[in-house]
Amino acid sequence: MGTQETVQTVLHVLAWIFAVPALGGSVYALLCVLAVIRFRTGAGRETHRASPAYPPLTILKPVHGLEKHQRRNLSSACRQDYPEYQVVFSVQDASDPAIPLLEEIRQEFGAERVTVAIEDCKAGTNGKINNMIGGLKHARYETLVISDSDVHLKPGYLKKIVAPLADPGVGCACTLYKAAEAGTWYEKMELLSLNADFMANVLFAHVTGASRFCLGASAALHRSTLERIGGFEALADYLVEDYEMGRRIWGLGKRVAIIPYFVDTVVDLKDPSQWWSHQVYWDQNTRAARPFAFFATLLVRSVPFSLFYAAAQMGSPLGLGVLAGAILLRLLSGAAVLGWGLGDREGLGSLWLLPFRDIASLITWLLAFTKRTTIWRGASFTLTRDGRLVAREARS
Repeated sequence: MGTQETVQTVLHVLAWIFAVPALGGSVYALLCVLAVIRFRTGAGRETHRASPAYPPLTILKPVHGLEKHQRRNLSSACRQDYPEYQVVFSVQDASDPAIPLLEEIRQEFGAERVTVAIEDCKAGTNGKINNMIGGLKHARYETLVISDSDVHLKPGYLKKIVAPLADPGVGCACTLYKAAEAGTWYEKMELLSLNADFMANVLFAHVTGASRFCLGASAALHRSTLERIGGFEALADYLVEDYEMGRRIWGLGKRVAIIPYFVDTVVDLKDPSQWWSHQVYWDQNTRAARPFAFFATLLVRSVPFSLFYAAAQMGSPLGLGVLAGAILLRLLSGAAVLGWGLGDREGLGSLWLLPFRDIASLITWLLAFTKRTTIWRGASFTLTRDGRLVAREARS
Protein backbone atom coordinates (compact mmCIF):
# COMPACT_ATOMS: atom_id res chain seq x y z
CA MET A 1 0.00 0.00 0.00
CA GLY A 2 1.42 3.35 -1.04
CA THR A 3 1.80 6.41 1.13
CA GLN A 4 -1.18 8.17 -0.45
CA GLU A 5 -3.41 5.14 0.03
CA THR A 6 -2.28 4.85 3.65
CA VAL A 7 -3.13 8.49 4.30
CA GLN A 8 -6.55 8.05 2.70
CA THR A 9 -7.22 4.97 4.82
CA VAL A 10 -6.24 6.77 8.01
CA LEU A 11 -8.42 9.75 7.10
CA HIS A 12 -11.32 7.41 6.32
CA VAL A 13 -11.01 5.73 9.72
CA LEU A 14 -10.69 9.08 11.49
CA ALA A 15 -13.76 10.38 9.67
CA TRP A 16 -15.82 7.47 11.01
CA ILE A 17 -14.47 8.07 14.53
CA PHE A 18 -15.26 11.79 14.36
CA ALA A 19 -18.73 11.08 12.97
CA VAL A 20 -19.80 9.37 16.22
CA PRO A 21 -19.66 12.44 18.55
CA ALA A 22 -20.76 14.71 15.69
CA LEU A 23 -23.94 12.67 15.34
CA GLY A 24 -24.24 11.93 19.05
CA GLY A 25 -24.00 15.60 19.96
CA SER A 26 -26.68 16.53 17.44
CA VAL A 27 -29.04 13.88 18.79
CA TYR A 28 -28.33 14.99 22.36
CA ALA A 29 -29.07 18.62 21.43
CA LEU A 30 -32.52 17.54 20.23
CA LEU A 31 -33.07 15.52 23.41
CA CYS A 32 -32.22 18.60 25.49
CA VAL A 33 -34.83 20.60 23.60
CA LEU A 34 -37.41 17.88 24.27
CA ALA A 35 -36.44 17.93 27.95
CA VAL A 36 -36.93 21.70 28.05
CA ILE A 37 -40.34 21.33 26.40
CA ARG A 38 -41.33 18.70 28.95
CA PHE A 39 -40.06 20.87 31.79
CA ARG A 40 -41.82 24.01 30.59
CA THR A 41 -45.12 22.20 30.06
CA GLY A 42 -44.95 20.88 33.61
CA ALA A 43 -44.39 17.18 32.92
CA GLY A 44 -40.95 17.19 34.49
CA ARG A 45 -41.69 19.47 37.42
CA GLU A 46 -42.20 18.66 41.04
CA THR A 47 -45.31 20.15 42.59
CA HIS A 48 -45.25 21.59 46.09
CA ARG A 49 -48.10 22.95 48.11
CA ALA A 50 -47.65 26.43 49.44
CA SER A 51 -46.52 26.58 53.06
CA PRO A 52 -49.50 27.42 55.31
CA ALA A 53 -47.07 29.33 57.57
CA TYR A 54 -43.67 30.49 56.46
CA PRO A 55 -41.01 29.57 59.02
CA PRO A 56 -38.49 32.20 60.10
CA LEU A 57 -35.21 31.63 58.29
CA THR A 58 -31.63 32.79 57.87
CA ILE A 59 -30.05 33.55 54.49
CA LEU A 60 -26.35 32.73 54.43
CA LYS A 61 -24.49 34.98 51.99
CA PRO A 62 -20.73 34.21 51.86
CA VAL A 63 -18.84 37.24 50.53
CA HIS A 64 -15.26 37.53 49.27
CA GLY A 65 -14.04 40.85 47.89
CA LEU A 66 -15.82 43.32 45.63
CA GLU A 67 -17.95 42.20 42.69
CA LYS A 68 -19.96 43.70 39.85
CA HIS A 69 -23.33 45.16 40.98
CA GLN A 70 -22.58 43.93 44.49
CA ARG A 71 -24.72 46.42 46.42
CA ARG A 72 -27.76 45.66 44.27
CA ASN A 73 -27.28 41.89 44.48
CA LEU A 74 -26.72 41.80 48.24
CA SER A 75 -29.48 44.29 48.96
CA SER A 76 -31.96 42.17 47.00
CA ALA A 77 -31.68 39.57 49.78
CA CYS A 78 -32.86 42.23 52.24
CA ARG A 79 -35.96 43.19 50.23
CA GLN A 80 -37.80 39.89 50.35
CA ASP A 81 -41.56 39.61 50.63
CA TYR A 82 -41.32 37.30 53.62
CA PRO A 83 -42.60 37.59 57.22
CA GLU A 84 -39.47 37.00 59.32
CA TYR A 85 -35.92 36.39 58.19
CA GLN A 86 -32.30 37.29 58.82
CA VAL A 87 -29.50 37.89 56.30
CA VAL A 88 -25.97 36.93 57.36
CA PHE A 89 -23.17 38.35 55.22
CA SER A 90 -20.02 36.45 56.14
CA VAL A 91 -16.39 37.21 55.32
CA GLN A 92 -13.18 35.46 56.33
CA ASP A 93 -10.78 38.39 56.55
CA ALA A 94 -11.16 41.54 58.64
CA SER A 95 -9.44 43.46 55.82
CA ASP A 96 -11.88 42.25 53.14
CA PRO A 97 -12.67 45.27 50.90
CA ALA A 98 -16.38 44.36 50.89
CA ILE A 99 -16.81 44.99 54.63
CA PRO A 100 -17.54 48.76 54.36
CA LEU A 101 -20.30 47.98 51.84
CA LEU A 102 -21.74 45.28 54.11
CA GLU A 103 -21.79 47.72 57.01
CA GLU A 104 -23.62 50.26 54.86
CA ILE A 105 -26.24 47.65 53.98
CA ARG A 106 -26.62 46.75 57.65
CA GLN A 107 -27.19 50.39 58.52
CA GLU A 108 -29.74 50.71 55.70
CA PHE A 109 -31.84 47.66 56.68
CA GLY A 110 -31.09 47.46 60.41
CA ALA A 111 -29.22 45.00 62.64
CA GLU A 112 -32.40 42.98 63.17
CA ARG A 113 -32.46 42.14 59.47
CA VAL A 114 -28.72 42.12 58.60
CA THR A 115 -25.77 40.54 60.40
CA VAL A 116 -22.17 40.99 59.27
CA ALA A 117 -20.04 38.04 60.38
CA ILE A 118 -16.24 38.28 60.28
CA GLU A 119 -14.90 34.85 61.18
CA ASP A 120 -11.55 33.35 60.21
CA CYS A 121 -12.63 29.69 59.93
CA LYS A 122 -10.33 27.07 58.41
CA ALA A 123 -12.21 23.78 58.56
CA GLY A 124 -10.90 22.77 55.14
CA THR A 125 -9.68 23.97 51.76
CA ASN A 126 -13.04 25.04 50.31
CA GLY A 127 -13.22 28.79 50.94
CA LYS A 128 -16.98 29.08 50.44
CA ILE A 129 -17.64 26.40 53.05
CA ASN A 130 -15.19 27.99 55.50
CA ASN A 131 -17.03 31.25 54.99
CA MET A 132 -20.45 29.71 55.62
CA ILE A 133 -19.23 27.95 58.77
CA GLY A 134 -18.43 31.41 60.12
CA GLY A 135 -21.80 32.74 59.01
CA LEU A 136 -23.70 29.83 60.55
CA LYS A 137 -22.39 30.81 64.00
CA HIS A 138 -24.54 33.95 63.72
CA ALA A 139 -27.66 32.31 62.23
CA ARG A 140 -30.72 32.68 64.46
CA TYR A 141 -33.13 30.29 62.79
CA GLU A 142 -33.56 26.58 62.03
CA THR A 143 -34.34 27.02 58.34
CA LEU A 144 -31.32 28.02 56.25
CA VAL A 145 -31.09 29.43 52.75
CA ILE A 146 -27.72 29.40 50.96
CA SER A 147 -27.38 32.13 48.35
CA ASP A 148 -24.15 33.05 46.53
CA SER A 149 -23.00 36.66 46.68
CA ASP A 150 -23.33 37.19 42.90
CA VAL A 151 -26.99 36.10 42.83
CA HIS A 152 -29.76 38.66 42.38
CA LEU A 153 -33.03 37.74 44.10
CA LYS A 154 -36.57 38.79 43.24
CA PRO A 155 -38.86 39.70 46.17
CA GLY A 156 -40.79 36.41 46.03
CA TYR A 157 -37.71 34.19 46.11
CA LEU A 158 -37.85 33.07 49.75
CA LYS A 159 -41.47 31.93 49.53
CA LYS A 160 -40.59 29.86 46.47
CA ILE A 161 -37.52 28.15 47.87
CA VAL A 162 -38.87 27.20 51.32
CA ALA A 163 -42.20 25.77 50.11
CA PRO A 164 -40.83 22.26 49.33
CA LEU A 165 -39.36 21.94 52.85
CA ALA A 166 -42.92 21.55 54.20
CA ASP A 167 -42.71 18.01 52.78
CA PRO A 168 -40.86 15.81 55.32
CA GLY A 169 -39.45 13.75 52.46
CA VAL A 170 -37.53 16.77 51.10
CA GLY A 171 -34.10 17.28 52.60
CA CYS A 172 -33.05 20.22 50.43
CA ALA A 173 -34.67 22.55 47.90
CA CYS A 174 -32.82 24.28 45.06
CA THR A 175 -33.82 26.82 42.48
CA LEU A 176 -32.39 26.90 39.00
CA TYR A 177 -30.16 29.79 37.98
CA LYS A 178 -28.88 31.49 34.86
CA ALA A 179 -26.01 33.83 34.09
CA ALA A 180 -26.82 37.46 33.28
CA GLU A 181 -25.30 40.87 32.55
CA ALA A 182 -22.33 39.77 30.46
CA GLY A 183 -20.53 42.74 28.91
CA THR A 184 -17.34 41.59 27.18
CA TRP A 185 -16.98 38.76 24.66
CA TYR A 186 -15.42 36.48 27.27
CA GLU A 187 -18.22 37.20 29.74
CA LYS A 188 -20.68 36.29 26.99
CA MET A 189 -18.80 33.03 26.43
CA GLU A 190 -19.13 32.36 30.17
CA LEU A 191 -22.85 33.10 30.00
CA LEU A 192 -23.29 30.62 27.15
CA SER A 193 -21.33 27.97 29.05
CA LEU A 194 -23.73 28.24 31.97
CA ASN A 195 -27.03 28.85 30.19
CA ALA A 196 -26.77 26.98 26.89
CA ASP A 197 -24.63 24.10 28.10
CA PHE A 198 -24.66 23.52 31.87
CA MET A 199 -28.30 24.42 32.44
CA ALA A 200 -29.40 22.40 29.40
CA ASN A 201 -27.63 19.40 30.94
CA VAL A 202 -29.26 20.10 34.31
CA LEU A 203 -32.76 20.21 32.82
CA PHE A 204 -32.10 17.03 30.83
CA ALA A 205 -30.84 15.23 33.94
CA HIS A 206 -33.77 16.51 36.01
CA VAL A 207 -36.50 15.60 33.54
CA THR A 208 -35.09 12.18 32.66
CA GLY A 209 -33.84 11.31 36.14
CA ALA A 210 -30.43 10.57 34.61
CA SER A 211 -28.61 11.86 37.69
CA ARG A 212 -29.18 13.31 41.13
CA PHE A 213 -27.71 16.71 41.85
CA CYS A 214 -27.85 19.74 44.12
CA LEU A 215 -27.36 23.36 43.06
CA GLY A 216 -25.48 25.13 45.81
CA ALA A 217 -25.79 28.68 44.46
CA SER A 218 -29.41 28.76 45.64
CA ALA A 219 -30.50 26.13 48.16
CA ALA A 220 -32.58 25.73 51.32
CA LEU A 221 -32.50 23.12 54.07
CA HIS A 222 -33.11 22.69 57.77
CA ARG A 223 -30.22 23.05 60.18
CA SER A 224 -31.10 19.59 61.54
CA THR A 225 -30.60 18.07 58.09
CA LEU A 226 -27.25 19.83 57.76
CA GLU A 227 -26.19 18.42 61.13
CA ARG A 228 -27.23 14.89 60.10
CA ILE A 229 -24.86 14.98 57.11
CA GLY A 230 -21.97 16.16 59.27
CA GLY A 231 -22.46 19.93 59.00
CA PHE A 232 -20.57 22.20 56.66
CA GLU A 233 -17.36 20.82 58.17
CA ALA A 234 -17.94 17.50 56.38
CA LEU A 235 -17.97 19.35 53.03
CA ALA A 236 -14.99 21.60 53.68
CA ASP A 237 -12.44 19.74 51.55
CA TYR A 238 -14.59 19.04 48.48
CA LEU A 239 -14.27 20.98 45.23
CA VAL A 240 -17.94 20.39 44.36
CA GLU A 241 -19.41 20.86 47.82
CA ASP A 242 -23.01 21.11 46.60
CA TYR A 243 -22.83 17.74 44.83
CA GLU A 244 -21.42 16.16 47.99
CA MET A 245 -24.13 17.81 50.09
CA GLY A 246 -26.82 16.46 47.77
CA ARG A 247 -25.26 12.98 47.75
CA ARG A 248 -25.32 12.88 51.56
CA ILE A 249 -28.91 14.14 51.74
CA TRP A 250 -30.04 11.44 49.30
CA GLY A 251 -28.15 8.99 51.54
CA LEU A 252 -30.44 9.99 54.42
CA GLY A 253 -33.41 8.73 52.44
CA LYS A 254 -34.53 12.27 51.62
CA ARG A 255 -34.64 13.91 48.22
CA VAL A 256 -33.45 17.17 46.72
CA ALA A 257 -36.33 19.17 45.23
CA ILE A 258 -35.60 21.21 42.10
CA ILE A 259 -37.91 24.23 41.85
CA PRO A 260 -38.91 25.57 38.40
CA TYR A 261 -37.77 29.08 39.32
CA PHE A 262 -34.72 30.93 38.00
CA VAL A 263 -32.48 33.39 39.81
CA ASP A 264 -29.85 35.45 38.03
CA THR A 265 -26.14 35.09 38.76
CA VAL A 266 -24.13 38.08 37.54
CA VAL A 267 -21.14 37.32 35.31
CA ASP A 268 -18.07 39.15 36.58
CA LEU A 269 -14.77 38.38 34.82
CA LYS A 270 -11.82 40.75 34.74
CA ASP A 271 -10.00 39.45 31.64
CA PRO A 272 -9.87 36.53 29.15
CA SER A 273 -7.40 34.57 31.30
CA GLN A 274 -9.86 34.57 34.18
CA TRP A 275 -12.55 33.29 31.81
CA TRP A 276 -10.27 30.51 30.61
CA SER A 277 -9.33 29.48 34.17
CA HIS A 278 -13.00 29.47 35.10
CA GLN A 279 -13.88 27.25 32.13
CA VAL A 280 -11.27 24.72 33.23
CA TYR A 281 -12.56 25.04 36.80
CA TRP A 282 -16.13 24.31 35.68
CA ASP A 283 -15.02 21.17 33.84
CA GLN A 284 -12.95 20.08 36.82
CA ASN A 285 -16.10 20.44 38.93
CA THR A 286 -17.96 18.06 36.64
CA ARG A 287 -15.08 15.59 36.49
CA ALA A 288 -14.71 15.58 40.28
CA ALA A 289 -18.44 15.03 40.85
CA ARG A 290 -19.20 12.52 38.08
CA PRO A 291 -16.01 11.30 36.35
CA PHE A 292 -17.62 8.67 34.12
CA ALA A 293 -20.37 11.02 32.98
CA PHE A 294 -17.74 13.68 32.34
CA PHE A 295 -15.78 11.32 30.11
CA ALA A 296 -19.00 10.44 28.25
CA THR A 297 -19.57 14.09 27.33
CA LEU A 298 -16.82 13.60 24.75
CA LEU A 299 -19.42 11.73 22.70
CA VAL A 300 -21.87 14.65 22.52
CA ARG A 301 -19.61 17.47 21.30
CA SER A 302 -21.03 17.89 17.83
CA VAL A 303 -19.41 21.15 16.69
CA PRO A 304 -15.69 20.42 17.25
CA PHE A 305 -15.99 16.84 15.99
CA SER A 306 -17.99 17.82 12.92
CA LEU A 307 -15.13 20.25 12.20
CA PHE A 308 -12.66 17.36 12.54
CA TYR A 309 -14.92 15.25 10.32
CA ALA A 310 -14.91 17.91 7.61
CA ALA A 311 -11.12 18.11 7.84
CA ALA A 312 -10.78 14.31 7.57
CA GLN A 313 -13.04 14.46 4.52
CA MET A 314 -10.61 16.99 3.02
CA GLY A 315 -13.32 19.62 2.76
CA SER A 316 -15.60 17.48 0.62
CA PRO A 317 -19.26 18.51 0.11
CA LEU A 318 -20.27 15.74 2.53
CA GLY A 319 -17.84 16.92 5.20
CA LEU A 320 -18.84 20.56 4.84
CA GLY A 321 -22.50 19.58 4.84
CA VAL A 322 -22.10 17.67 8.12
CA LEU A 323 -20.27 20.65 9.65
CA ALA A 324 -22.92 23.13 8.52
CA GLY A 325 -25.74 20.87 9.73
CA ALA A 326 -24.15 20.35 13.13
CA ILE A 327 -23.60 24.08 13.64
CA LEU A 328 -27.11 24.95 12.49
CA LEU A 329 -28.69 22.35 14.77
CA ARG A 330 -26.55 23.50 17.69
CA LEU A 331 -27.62 27.11 17.17
CA LEU A 332 -31.31 26.22 16.83
CA SER A 333 -31.32 23.95 19.88
CA GLY A 334 -29.33 26.52 21.84
CA ALA A 335 -31.87 29.19 20.88
CA ALA A 336 -34.71 26.95 22.09
CA VAL A 337 -33.02 26.31 25.44
CA LEU A 338 -32.08 29.96 25.98
CA GLY A 339 -35.22 31.61 24.66
CA TRP A 340 -37.97 29.27 25.71
CA GLY A 341 -36.36 27.27 28.49
CA LEU A 342 -34.63 30.08 30.38
CA GLY A 343 -36.20 33.24 28.97
CA ASP A 344 -32.66 34.45 28.30
CA ARG A 345 -32.82 37.23 25.69
CA GLU A 346 -29.27 38.27 26.54
CA GLY A 347 -27.98 34.83 25.62
CA LEU A 348 -29.89 34.87 22.36
CA GLY A 349 -28.03 38.04 21.39
CA SER A 350 -24.71 36.25 21.94
CA LEU A 351 -25.74 33.00 20.28
CA TRP A 352 -23.33 33.44 17.37
CA LEU A 353 -20.47 32.81 19.82
CA LEU A 354 -21.78 29.36 20.77
CA PRO A 355 -19.85 27.33 18.13
CA PHE A 356 -16.61 29.03 19.17
CA ARG A 357 -17.40 28.29 22.83
CA ASP A 358 -18.01 24.65 21.95
CA ILE A 359 -14.66 24.37 20.21
CA ALA A 360 -12.87 25.98 23.17
CA SER A 361 -14.73 23.67 25.56
CA LEU A 362 -13.09 20.62 23.99
CA ILE A 363 -9.70 22.03 24.99
CA THR A 364 -10.84 22.78 28.55
CA TRP A 365 -12.30 19.25 28.69
CA LEU A 366 -8.88 17.83 27.89
CA LEU A 367 -7.22 20.07 30.47
CA ALA A 368 -9.76 19.17 33.15
CA PHE A 369 -9.32 15.49 32.40
CA THR A 370 -5.54 15.61 32.72
CA LYS A 371 -4.87 18.51 35.06
CA ARG A 372 -4.60 17.81 38.79
CA THR A 373 -4.40 21.42 39.95
CA THR A 374 -7.19 23.94 40.14
CA ILE A 375 -7.34 27.67 40.90
CA TRP A 376 -9.95 29.09 43.29
CA ARG A 377 -9.94 32.72 44.42
CA GLY A 378 -6.34 33.05 43.24
CA ALA A 379 -5.08 30.09 45.32
CA SER A 380 -3.76 26.85 43.82
CA PHE A 381 -4.97 23.42 44.95
CA THR A 382 -4.37 19.81 44.00
CA LEU A 383 -7.50 17.83 43.13
CA THR A 384 -7.62 14.27 44.47
CA ARG A 385 -9.40 11.36 42.81
CA ASP A 386 -12.33 11.52 45.24
CA GLY A 387 -12.96 15.21 44.49
CA ARG A 388 -11.19 16.73 47.49
CA LEU A 389 -9.01 19.82 47.44
CA VAL A 390 -5.52 19.78 48.94
CA ALA A 391 -3.62 23.04 49.34
CA ARG A 392 -0.45 22.77 47.25
CA GLU A 393 1.67 24.10 50.10
CA ALA A 394 0.49 21.22 52.23
CA ARG A 395 1.99 18.71 49.79
CA SER A 396 5.47 20.20 49.70
